[in-house]
Amino acid sequence: MVFMLVLQLVAANLGWKHPDAPWWRQDPAHFIYPVQTLVTLALLVYYWRYYTFNLSWKWSLISILFGVIGIGFWLLPTTLYDHWGMTQTPSGVLGFLGVAARREGFDPGIFQDPCAWWTVVLLRFLRAVVVVALVEEIFWRGFLMRFVCDWEGNYWQQPFGRAHWKSFLIITGLFMSAHAPVDYAGTFVYGTLTYLLCVWSKSLGACVIMHATANLLMGGYIMAYGKYGLW
Repeated sequence: MVFMLVLQLVAANLGWKHPDAPWWRQDPAHFIYPVQTLVTLALLVYYWRYYTFNLSWKWSLISILFGVIGIGFWLLPTTLYDHWGMTQTPSGVLGFLGVAARREGFDPGIFQDPCAWWTVVLLRFLRAVVVVALVEEIFWRGFLMRFVCDWEGNYWQQPFGRAHWKSFLIITGLFMSAHAPVDYAGTFVYGTLTYLLCVWSKSLGACVIMHATANLLMGGYIMAYGKYGLW
């Protein structure tokens, strides 16, 4: 979260969307995100002994299936945008559902050197598939889902994956609000599926694998179709 604030400050003061601008000014995320990725990964490794994932083959395979279904719903609106041959973002219901081109975003094409291009792409996948999947599930499901059930007591005593309407509404709502409005429909479906997986499996590891699967597929889709706005 600190790095995201830094990115906003750097982009506001140094960002320059111009072909003649150096890459770090065209899109400061290209140097903020790699630093964020490596620092956060180091912290994850340092605190690794405190995490309990409860992995099993059964729920690992089910979580992959959930990841495929969840990201399928997330990517469906922009896929329909292309399939229907649309050229402008629609308003009304279709706009709310996220039917849009999604092409403006983290584009590694600003790098002409192949080594730089591959470096930034691999770091982007490391961030999405490993770091984001771990950090978000540790936060949303490992901490906040228990905290909202008993914020005035000892929330750590709350069992992982406890089903409660309060945790579903608050966590899913906050998960949606952490994304752009164009993603609200996709995040609602995805967040609901993750909540169900968490409640049924009682496994933080299953939630992480679902998230990693979804982000890996989304990354491949982005690179294949140039949908950089999904990053």
